[in-house]
Order: sequence, then C-alpha cells, then structure tokens
Amino acid sequence: MNDQPALKASPVRYLSLDVLRGLTICLMIIVNTPGDWANIYAPFEHAEWHGFTLTDLVYPTFLFVVGNAMSFSMKKLGTLPQRDFLIKVFKRTLLIFALGYFLNGFPFYKVQEGVVNITGLNTIRIMGVLQRIAICYCLATLLIYYFRRTTVLAVSVLILLGYWAVLWYAGDSGSPYSLEGNAVLKLDLLVFDPSRLYQGFGIPFEPEGLLSNLPAIVNIIAGYFAGNYIRENGNTQGTVLKMITAGAGAITVAQLWNLVFPINKPLWTSSYTLYAIGLDLVILGVLIFIIEVRSVRRWTYFFEVFGKNPLFIYALSGMIIKILYRISVSGQPLAGALYRNLYTSWLADKNASLLFAVSYMLLLWTIGLIMDKRRIYIRV
Repeated sequence: MNDQPALKASPVRYLSLDVLRGLTICLMIIVNTPGDWANIYAPFEHAEWHGFTLTDLVYPTFLFVVGNAMSFSMKKLGTLPQRDFLIKVFKRTLLIFALGYFLNGFPFYKVQEGVVNITGLNTIRIMGVLQRIAICYCLATLLIYYFRRTTVLAVSVLILLGYWAVLWYAGDSGSPYSLEGNAVLKLDLLVFDPSRLYQGFGIPFEPEGLLSNLPAIVNIIAGYFAGNYIRENGNTQGTVLKMITAGAGAITVAQLWNLVFPINKPLWTSSYTLYAIGLDLVILGVLIFIIEVRSVRRWTYFFEVFGKNPLFIYALSGMIIKILYRISVSGQPLAGALYRNLYTSWLADKNASLLFAVSYMLLLWTIGLIMDKRRIYIRV
C-alpha cells in the first residue's frame, strides 16, 4: 500500500460506479458494527442459513465493484509484458490476503481476568473477507487476461453448474446443503485445523471456505463485464434498460434455481451468486439513470468519500472498533461504555444499536473526508 497524489478522473470513468462502491462500504460498516448484536433490525442481519436479506447483498456487491474497477484497470494491465502483469497481480493478491490475515489477528492480544494474552500467529483464523477478495480477484484476473470473453462467460456458467454438482454429490446424502453436511466444510476440515475456522455458527465452519471461493469468482467477472458494457455503450437510457432487464432475468433464474439449490450466503451457492448479480445490475442501472442520465448528482459526494479509499476505510473500520473493545474503562470495554451512556440511556434497544452503527460509519466517513480533502488515496 502506498500514498500517492490524486489522479484526475478518466473521462471514461462513471460516477455511478464510484457511488456503488462507496454505498457498499458505507453499508458494510453499518452491518458490521451494531451497538448490540442481540438487537438488530432484520434487514441488517444475515439470513440464519438459507435465505437472503439486505445484509447478504453487501459482500457480493463488494466483489462486483472489484470487477467494475477491473474493467478500467485491465486495459492498462493488458499492455504490460506477461511477466510484469503476473508480478503485479500476484503482488496485489498477496498484499490483500496478508491484510485480511492481519485484521483477523489484530490487535494480537486479549485481556482475560486482568491477564494479557498474546495472540499466536498459529492460532489466527486463516480465511476472511479480504482473503476471499484476494483469491477471487487473482483467479478472475487470470481468466480475463488469458481467455476470450465468450470463453470466460462459458467458464463462469461451468463454475456455477459444477459447484452445484460438487455440493450435491460431495455433501451428506439427504442433507448436502446443511451446516454440518456440506462439502465446503468437509474440504476445509481436511486443510485447516478446526480452531482456525470461523466459530460463529456453533460449530467450526468457514463462510469464506476454500471451495466456496469458486462461485464468488463469478461475482467479480459479472462486475467486470458490466463495467465493460457501460464503457462501450455509454450512459444512455438504452444501457439502463438492458442492465435492468439482464438483472431481472438473473433474479428470475436465481429464484427458480432456489427451489432445488437454496440461496445461501455461507455456502455462497450458485443461486445466491446469480441472485446477487441480478440485484447489483438493477441497482447499478438505477444509479446510472439517476446520476448519469438525469444528472442528479448533489447527493453523491457522501458515497464518493467512501469509494475513494475503500479498502483502507474498510480495514480501519475493523481496527478501530477492536481497539474500542480492548480499552477498558472501570473494568468495562470503552465501546460498551459509550454505547450504554450515549445510546441506550435514551433509545430503545434496536434503535440504539442502529444509531451506534450509523455514528461509527459517520466517524469513518469523517476520516475519509479529511483524506479526500488532503488528496490522500491509499491503494493496494
């Protein structure tokens, strides 16, 4: 990562894509940092297993906007000698993966009964949000670089169908899509120690599992092709109509597929992948209509702030909240003290929890605003 001066926006860059990226980061911070995990409004919770909520759209949209950005960067990357191209891609992949691993362990200590325990590197959860982004970015980039567009599309279809087949045949008979009997868990248990998997489901289960990276690649590829289509066809009502139509088609197919292959974020099922892509296409089409076609732009800067330093702000959001929970005030975490004194003292539980999350998001926005005003942009 490096600080670098701001660059003038390319004339082929679209504000709607930047707003979608910023909107995604904004919502990701809100859903990741409620004041109380026991008091959350339904749209800001993940579906318990099968199903879909607003929160379940955030992560695949993050991947979708990575693909959007690739539709611009690949034009330059594609002109590099193959060796330089591969070095650049693998270096970025390793940096993003390492950052995710660092965030899993940060701040590398815990206080239990007044005793400070240092977190060993061999105990940290290996996979995570940024790790999946790194792996999927790398594989999607290589596919797009080495193969024709039609081949990449064909491979994407094969990935979604093949993943369905693998989960069906390699999962437990009668319950291949259950928490305990799915092929994603089986592969991860062969590769990782159970203690280094995510523990939030009651059993060791990794929602960013090795096998479930495969369909997530398609979210990036879809974002790439959507970005390319916008660049090639411009900001017209025709573009908007075609994107919304394509999105509605993907949603319809996903809902039909859901009847036999449930929409499920932890397993990142193919129906979930397609459903998220469809929603992203519709949302992006609406944004293009409002921002580019109708030129209604006064509201966009708020989200642009997040979109200009997305990975940095996301990483910082995870670090600050962890520090607030590590700092102790009268034997209680500082974050908890702030939540009780500033929010629950005058608000109902769910409102207090949501306002805490929104306040924290605004804190990160303020940091992003200061960085933008000083033209500080941190890239990976």
